[in-house]
Amino acid sequence: MMINCIAIDDEPLALEVIQSFCNKISYLQLQKTFTKTSDAAKYLRKFPVDLIFLDIQMPDINGIEFFKTIRQQVMVIFTTAYSEYAVLGFEVNAVDYLLKPMQMKRFEQACEKAKDYLSYQNHNSLQVNSFLYVRSEYALVKIPYGDIIYLETLDDYIKIHQLDKNPVLTLMSMKKMMEKLPQKEFFRIHRSYIVAISKIESVRAKYVFLSIAELPIGVTYEKKFMKGYTSLNP
Repeated sequence: MMINCIAIDDEPLALEVIQSFCNKISYLQLQKTFTKTSDAAKYLRKFPVDLIFLDIQMPDINGIEFFKTIRQQVMVIFTTAYSEYAVLGFEVNAVDYLLKPMQMKRFEQACEKAKDYLSYQNHNSLQVNSFLYVRSEYALVKIPYGDIIYLETLDDYIKIHQLDKNPVLTLMSMKKMMEKLPQKEFFRIHRSYIVAISKIESVRAKYVFLSIAELPIGVTYEKKFMKGYTSLNP
């Protein structure tokens, strides 16, 4: 799969670095570079791309504000010398952000995220049904369904507990999360908890026992959960 991209930065040297890095990644096709967002906008109207490398601090318009004006669906990786801009990048669903001076390894990691997410969106990947994509720490995070033990809600956030990994915190409702998860693999057992069926060790006295937690079964969810769990474990 080839990813067509452009780069926008008012510093020619930064564009040279991006060009050099792109030349080393086989699936990237850097079509053009721009020092002005106005020129890039004209190009995008005629030649849609998959990905934009976009500097945040541009002289004519802030890179984030410029990205909001783009009507076509396109991924963006922001580049910036200031880490505080990462929060703003997260707000417009950036795939990732790169701090200057950019390093090749970190650049490649960001591009891998873009490649995986494009496959996910296009349903062209065999792994499309094996991974959950969430936004955490200002970037996309790919989580294998098989690694999830349980999920819990913390106000407006969901904490995803995984096997042998640190939990991931993402801004999302439980309802939205249930829409993303495969129903045959996960049960909602409580207003605050969703569990992976394969990770349930036992169910006793209105509690679900997992390797790392004991979770209560809510009254609202008890009947549906017990019916479904019993059918899987006759």
